[in-house]
Amino acid sequence: MRNSCEEIQSREAKPRMRSRAARLALAASALMLTAALLNGCGEDKAAPGTQSPESSSNGQTAETEQGKVTEPAVAQPESSGTQSGHTNGGTEEPDGPKPEGQSEDVKTAATDPESEAVLVNKQFGLPDDYEPNDLVYPDVPFTFSEKIDKRKMRKEAAAALEEMFAAARQDGVHLAGVSAYRSKKTQTSLFNRYVKKDGLEKAKTYSAVPGYSEHQTGLAIDVSGSDGKCAAESCFGGTKEAEWLKEHVQEYGYIVRYPEGKESITGYKYEPWHIRYVGKEIAQDVTSKGITLEEYYDAVEVSGTP
Repeated sequence: MRNSCEEIQSREAKPRMRSRAARLALAASALMLTAALLNGCGEDKAAPGTQSPESSSNGQTAETEQGKVTEPAVAQPESSGTQSGHTNGGTEEPDGPKPEGQSEDVKTAATDPESEAVLVNKQFGLPDDYEPNDLVYPDVPFTFSEKIDKRKMRKEAAAALEEMFAAARQDGVHLAGVSAYRSKKTQTSLFNRYVKKDGLEKAKTYSAVPGYSEHQTGLAIDVSGSDGKCAAESCFGGTKEAEWLKEHVQEYGYIVRYPEGKESITGYKYEPWHIRYVGKEIAQDVTSKGITLEEYYDAVEVSGTP
């Protein structure tokens, strides 16, 4: 019995179709089959190479009147076709922070944009056009009355915020929300305004580049006293509201995200008004150790010192 390679040679030698076009088509087909079968009949197939994740560009840009603001480069997120600064594509180990001594679940949480424990900072961003799918209006006072996006938070964070504000009231401290969720589009407009006012480098010490803002997660909120004085300003530090937050936020799963003395680690100035929901376990661990979320995840390399 002739093997497959001999059959192909026979087909090439004795084509049954006489027309020139048919002969050419048959010859091309035979050559393709020959090449395929020779790989099987002759040499062993080479092991397929492992493709590296698709390289990122130099980042996206946000237009300003002073030119283009370049965002940090991003990589493909795990199990997603969208962009993120957290992980590589495919099934490889994430390039994001790997907390020592922590469970795999905690490591995954650091890079999962849907997790309440996700790390978002100057190095690790969110997927393009990311928007939480469970945004709600927390039933707490704000410094404005309109029901707009910056009043929203993710459901779990909103429930914890309601508990925290109620506890503060029992202690005679009256808090109000200033700014919670921001879409990437809103952050772009805000950031560009700051760049126009103070220049790029200074703006980056107190405002996040679009796509790298905790506000986009729906888990962060700026808080002030109910009178709105010193809202998102340095004079908020030292107020009774700021002191209450510093002492109690971890009880409700929040942390003061940019604490004093950690500017070189977080990359941002001290913001006693900016609190971030991470869940009670992580919040209590971070607070009791006096560390930042970057330190918790062993990801302390932050570019740019305020």
